Amino acid sequence: MKFGIGFANVGPFGLPDHGVNLARTAEACGFESLWTVEHVAVPKGYESAYPYSPTGRMPGTEEMPIPDPLIWLTYIAAATERIRLATGIVILPQRHPIYLAKEIATLDQLSKGRAILGVGIGWLREEFEALGIPFEERAARTDEICRALRTLWSAGPQPFEGKFHAWKALHSNPKPVQPGGPPIVIGGHTKASARRAARVGNGWFPASFDPAGFAALLVELKDECARIGRDPAEIELTTVLARPDLDGVRQAEELGISRLLIAPPAFDMEGVKRGLGSFADQVIAKA
Repeated sequence: MKFGIGFANVGPFGLPDHGVNLARTAEACGFESLWTVEHVAVPKGYESAYPYSPTGRMPGTEEMPIPDPLIWLTYIAAATERIRLATGIVILPQRHPIYLAKEIATLDQLSKGRAILGVGIGWLREEFEALGIPFEERAARTDEICRALRTLWSAGPQPFEGKFHAWKALHSNPKPVQPGGPPIVIGGHTKASARRAARVGNGWFPASFDPAGFAALLVELKDECARIGRDPAEIELTTVLARPDLDGVRQAEELGISRLLIAPPAFDMEGVKRGLGSFADQVIAKA
């Protein structure tokens, strides 16, 4: 089992010293990855329902800083050696694939092959409206951009033809260190996200973990794999560890999950060190 830390770039961890402390401590404690979240802007008084909370509101306030995930990860890459650097997630339909391909390839190169691209379709309609991107197109744009990124990461100049993006053969350099590019992990806890992971993902990341619900969605993923002739074992499963103990790990393993994320255990530096050290001793060392 791999263990990661989610929400790594929010709150105090967006500040340089706190971010580096979290990352270096996690690396020393045996965590495999750090996962960042994204909103380029949060519209005041938004009415869209945040899908991971019964209140329909994101954790924290509308004013809470959310640093750009790719810049944050690049900064952290320079302060670490082994820990993998993941977006969990970037809102893919809000980004142009030519820009994103270069940004992710640069991160992968500078980190010596440690990048993971977690993507989602987004839920905050008002954010899409501010950016001038049709909210109803976000799923189709996500599928297309995943295809476009792999084209841009492939060897030599390649053309691309899609509904939303198209270009003649062009050079996109540097290329990622990882052959074929960093793994693309599809975020979401719906049937559509499970099917999307089967079609275009290297992994699937439902951030909301309910064992019964997860098992049902896993059937959806496997059925889609069967439909397109893909081995579901190729798709790495990641989720949040709802029960941060060994029983929770065993339950996840039984469902085929190979990576579990926890939130930072504290907001102060010493609390982070104590909390991650305790988790390493009580869970990682025994898993």
